[in-house]
Formats: sequence, C-alpha cells, structure tokens
Amino acid sequence: MAGKKSKGKSPQFLMFNVTYGDGTVTSNRRVSTDLLDQSYGDALEDLVRAAIEQQDNDIAERSGQTRAPIKSIAKA
Repeated sequence: MAGKKSKGKSPQFLMFNVTYGDGTVTSNRRVSTDLLDQSYGDALEDLVRAAIEQQDNDIAERSGQTRAPIKSIAKA
C-alpha cells in the first residue's frame, strides 16, 4: 500500500533583494518566517526591513563596517 505524500512544510525563510542608499545591492537575503508574524498588525515590509537592519547591525558589530541605509527591498 502506498503511503500518503506529505504536503511539506512552509518555507523556513523568505528571500529578498536589498538596495542600499549608496547604490549597492545584496541579493537573496534570507529572513526567517518566524520574524514575519503579522498578527500585531505590522506591515510585512516593515517587519522585513527591521529583520534585515538587525542582520546588518550584527554584521557591522563583528566587522566594524557599517552599511548605508536601506533604500528599497524587493522579494526575490
């Protein structure tokens, strides 16, 4: 007897392309779906921006180099 195929889990991460104020672009930035909980009424873009800014701050602490402000974010 054949078993049922699992429908799979929802993606653990969503991918975004980020453009910074100085013109640099980073592609396929991963943001955990756990950080994108909209139950408090926050817009998805605001949640994504906050998550990526936090990632940038963590990287800046370790590397000593800060990033330019985020200009735009697009889903990859």
